[in-house]
Amino acid sequence: MTAVEEEPPRALLAGASRRWVRLLPWAVAFVLSVALLPTTIQVLTADYGLNGGLASALAVAQAAPLLLAVVRPLQAWYVIFAADVAGALALLTVDFKEQLLWPFPPMEIVGYVGLCLALGLREPRRTLLLVWLATAGANIALGFFAPNGTSAMNVLLTILSGVVLVLGGALRERYDAQRRLAEQETISEAERDRRTLLEERARIARELHDVVAHHMSVITVQADTAAYRLERLPPDVQEEFTSIAATSRESLGEMRRLLGVLRNEEANGELAPQPGLTRIGQLVEATARAGVPVEFTPCDADVPEAVGLSAYRIVQEALANVVRHAPSAPTQVSVSVSQPEPEPMSEPTTESGSEDSARLTVLVVNGPSPQPPAAPLEEGGTGHGLVGMRERVRLVGGTLDAGPVPDGGFRVAAQLPLTEKDFT
Repeated sequence: MTAVEEEPPRALLAGASRRWVRLLPWAVAFVLSVALLPTTIQVLTADYGLNGGLASALAVAQAAPLLLAVVRPLQAWYVIFAADVAGALALLTVDFKEQLLWPFPPMEIVGYVGLCLALGLREPRRTLLLVWLATAGANIALGFFAPNGTSAMNVLLTILSGVVLVLGGALRERYDAQRRLAEQETISEAERDRRTLLEERARIARELHDVVAHHMSVITVQADTAAYRLERLPPDVQEEFTSIAATSRESLGEMRRLLGVLRNEEANGELAPQPGLTRIGQLVEATARAGVPVEFTPCDADVPEAVGLSAYRIVQEALANVVRHAPSAPTQVSVSVSQPEPEPMSEPTTESGSEDSARLTVLVVNGPSPQPPAAPLEEGGTGHGLVGMRERVRLVGGTLDAGPVPDGGFRVAAQLPLTEKDFT
């Protein structure tokens, strides 16, 4: 079995977005270590009268681990706590002035408070409580050995450490709550986008059902009436037509059952035929009545029903966005069929692909609105407009280009293939 490698601990505030915030714990730890190390040696030797070698060892054990506290504060606490208790016991061997603090001199209190802040920012509540109980217990136990009697200053470290541990823990929990909230908002936004996409795909599936059902119904009728329309059909041919009709009816039934899963409880069956290119003019007229000046270039080409439906919906969504985001903006709508250009005979012929096939081009371009829009153009919207356009274009194997134009307007350009081989 392969051992799972433990992820190395991260430094305090390592997840901050600003670089100076990430470097702040290291800077504070460095300043404390550099300042407290010589100060501790000087105070322990000059003021308390402790041996120089012992004072130096205690100073290193009490100040140097503060650098470790940036990454592993609990491990640093083990070292510093033991060094502080050892230092208090060592001071019992010398005769120092009564006004000096014991068991923990001022420089030890400063370093320990900084260490408690690091613990509060990293460790859970249970660990912080155990650290404070250990600190209070050590202070109480050492109080029985106080050389000059007990004093209120003996509990100073207990009070300060408790306050700082609570403050650091509160800051950490607040940061964790904000982080979880941001993560939840990101997940919610992704779920909303996914739900919008699924709803749009279900809507497209319902519309395509009507298109496909029409063709399947034609096949069924033709197969059922072949025996009456065509004279002297051999029995095996009549049996084949009967089989085709039965298969078509079975396929229609399966499609209707599948469509029932896609429909919601409030959706009713649409009985009207799905729109196509011929209905785009009605969209333009309705938009013009809403106060948007629209220039329309129609196309009377005979296109597959799925392509015509996709073109109609693209124009519908684009014009709806113009009314919503750029009211009264001048708009141009054009639908045209582009034929592939013949290649020169001198060049070798290549297998025709989608780029060499006839395509239906749908173009909707609006200028800037003469009146300030209620919201930025297609920014942060919750509608299905662009999502629906992309899904419909992807369905038929086309391309979509949608985005703002330099003059402040918006442009939607879609190219939809017209041959069946481009749908696969």
